[in-house]
Amino acid sequence: MKPVMLAIVGDSAAGKTTFTDGIVRLLGADRVGLVCTDDYHRYDRAARRRLRITPLHPDCNYMDIMAQHLRLLAQGEPILKPVYDHSTGTFAPPEYVAPRQFMVVEGLLALATKRMRDCFSVKVYLDPPEDLRRTWKIQRDCAKRGYTREQVLEELDLREPDADAFIRPQRAHADNVVRFLPPDGVLDPARLAMRMILRPTISHVDLIEVAEKAASDGCPSVRIELGRDAGQAVDILSVSADITPEETAHIESLLWERMDFDHHLDRDHLGTFLEGNRTRHSDTLAIAQLFIAYHLLSAAARPAEER
Repeated sequence: MKPVMLAIVGDSAAGKTTFTDGIVRLLGADRVGLVCTDDYHRYDRAARRRLRITPLHPDCNYMDIMAQHLRLLAQGEPILKPVYDHSTGTFAPPEYVAPRQFMVVEGLLALATKRMRDCFSVKVYLDPPEDLRRTWKIQRDCAKRGYTREQVLEELDLREPDADAFIRPQRAHADNVVRFLPPDGVLDPARLAMRMILRPTISHVDLIEVAEKAASDGCPSVRIELGRDAGQAVDILSVSADITPEETAHIESLLWERMDFDHHLDRDHLGTFLEGNRTRHSDTLAIAQLFIAYHLLSAAARPAEER
């Protein structure tokens, strides 16, 4: 069986793992396989410091093996994957990964080449404002990866040229570009606005209808409009940080109606995330995750050759 392949790409601390977790829980861990492209780093943390190379640079990664493994998974074949341990900055023993109905691939460089992009049914790029991403990176790397604040700031400066050269250009190849942003500069991760660019590389007809129906049903926090991105006509979905629980529930119900062909969905963890040791909920995160999950389920309902 050939799986439905999803790429979630973005710079370090763009929110990839948080976004991915909600989709995996929604679809069910028994149906979803997860691959992190950070596992294909060529050098451990100590070697990178010595060589003054960042993990954002293709030369710091086994790009050929990554591409080969993505192709094998897309064809329904298992792989023996390397493992990088972020908590120690070193490598762990490799692990066997067999394809499941859905394969979610998250990381820095999954859309870097056409050969890799062609493996995916749905491609997502997470694009938070740079000041928000830097805040998230400082918080995460200090709390979970053993860095000091000064080390993170130094690393951010070192990475910037590679981010500009290798990470951000992948944005142009995504079907959906998702941006969470704080309203009026007030940073509460449970209360972020969401802006999603819907490119015509895949069909968004049902999702656009949902957004239009929600707006016409009296959900002022939701807006869908025609815009331009990099000179290309796109649809842009905007969801206010002030969206009410009632509006969120209405949008979700409109989406659930279109996903009634799949009865194995776990709704309980949609939009949840960890802040320290505390579990919190974001309505805009839930809506974004549900929109992407809809694309995956729609792809799964089609013959493999049409995905």
